Amino acid sequence: QVQLVESGGGLVQAGGSLRLSCAASGRTFSAYAMGWFRQAPGKEREFVAAISWSGGITYYTDPVKGRFTISRDNAKNTVYLQMNSLNPEDKAVYYCAASRAPAQDMVESTRTSNYWGQGTQVTVST
Repeated sequence: QVQLVESGGGLVQAGGSLRLSCAASGRTFSAYAMGWFRQAPGKEREFVAAISWSGGITYYTDPVKGRFTISRDNAKNTVYLQMNSLNPEDKAVYYCAASRAPAQDMVESTRTSNYWGQGTQVTVST
């Protein structure tokens, strides 16, 4: 069992930055691929970024490439999402997820994630 708690969301002006954190419980954090997803009002939850259990492989959806960076610290049981150059299209609730499947599988479907956090709101003003 893994429990995930996100933090770091908030209101930021367009062009600004935020750093999301996701703290995981349990001793097997390093065995899971981790990912970030987001859901805007009226839209389906979508993939944002994923990272392998070792942190050596990362994946991003095209709209965030070059602006967002996913990382993890297995000693702290925490995964991060550094978001730079935010724009209004990034506004959404951001969810952290853990998966027993390879990180690449998280890119294709939300169904491969075994555990989810409660989400943190990110709002970008113009």
